[in-house]
Amino acid sequence: MYYFPKEHPPAHFHAEYGEHEASVAIESLECMAGELPPRAMGMVIEWATIHQAELLENWRRCQDQRDLLPIPPLE
Repeated sequence: MYYFPKEHPPAHFHAEYGEHEASVAIESLECMAGELPPRAMGMVIEWATIHQAELLENWRRCQDQRDLLPIPPLE
């Protein structure tokens, strides 16, 4: 996530894999822009599904320019 005012609704996060990047909507978990290889995108969606509440909280914190809370990786 990037800090406001650079970020814009809807709530989303950025995922990078090598030279690929995608923006993923937090509520719908749909890819808004860009793309990742299918296996990488599957792992991102799995992680985001598990941590959807934390992602939304970090989105709110980002909009208020507060520090983001760490979210554990996919295990």
